[in-house]
Amino acid sequence: MSSSINSGVQKSAVQTLTKKEQINFLLTNRIPRRWLTFFIGWFSQIQSPLLTRVSIWVWSLFAEDLRLQDAKKQHFSSLGECFTRELKDGLRPITEGPDIVTSPCDAIVGAHGEIRGSRVFQAKGFPYDISELIPDVYLQEKYQNGKFVTLRLKSSMYHRFHAPIACDVKNVSYISGDTWNVNPVALKRVEKLFCKNERAVIELHTDNTLGSITLVPVAAILVASMKFKFLSDTLSLKYKGPNVLPCDASFSKGDEMGYFQHGSTIILFATANYEFCKEIKEGRYIKMGQPLMGGHTNHF
Repeated sequence: MSSSINSGVQKSAVQTLTKKEQINFLLTNRIPRRWLTFFIGWFSQIQSPLLTRVSIWVWSLFAEDLRLQDAKKQHFSSLGECFTRELKDGLRPITEGPDIVTSPCDAIVGAHGEIRGSRVFQAKGFPYDISELIPDVYLQEKYQNGKFVTLRLKSSMYHRFHAPIACDVKNVSYISGDTWNVNPVALKRVEKLFCKNERAVIELHTDNTLGSITLVPVAAILVASMKFKFLSDTLSLKYKGPNVLPCDASFSKGDEMGYFQHGSTIILFATANYEFCKEIKEGRYIKMGQPLMGGHTNHF
């Protein structure tokens, strides 16, 4: 009798969770994503302290982990200003050591591990080929049999991303695309989702001749927009410029590179000589500046 009751409770819990996932998927991915994204982009720039306070209050009802007390500013004139907030100095110490690659952002660790030839996984059972995400043949070949890690920035998190190693950036490749939500529900249901969405490819150049790292920031629904400190253009659905944007930027480890206008994802690719730190596990919350990988030696 007890076993039957427990079985019924477990079945009910699974059905409830499944129903919630279905509703989540329906609400986030079966709507006119592009027009909703344009609307939120416009709405988030409205300069109104009162409207902003109300919007943040509503947002906090759905994001229990929203921690505005960590922000440099406590009062915002627009919702967008809140999304892209800076943190108080010293809250994200950068792990020292030339061998350590640090997390470029606050994130939830998603799928990660070894790249099987050129095959990467966005979630269990949902593979994609590097060539479908990164158009550059040189980079496709470089990261074959390498490593990858998916870092998901929730909407409530700190939205700015930083250099995980000391590096130079010589260009940014921009790929226009869709604005699917990148939450775990969608990743388990929409094949090759990251390959469909708007994204950028940033190779990090160093003096290390043994290894290489590339970042792929992926935009998502609502405010699908990426701003890089070293580019004059904001990369968004309205961007109509060239796909490859040359630049000449240098970064020390931990320097800010840019920010998302809303939560999204960064996929980090590394060559085979890198190893994940033992604390890196799927579902773990990691802060910008904490150790992500070892095996890097550069001479900056």
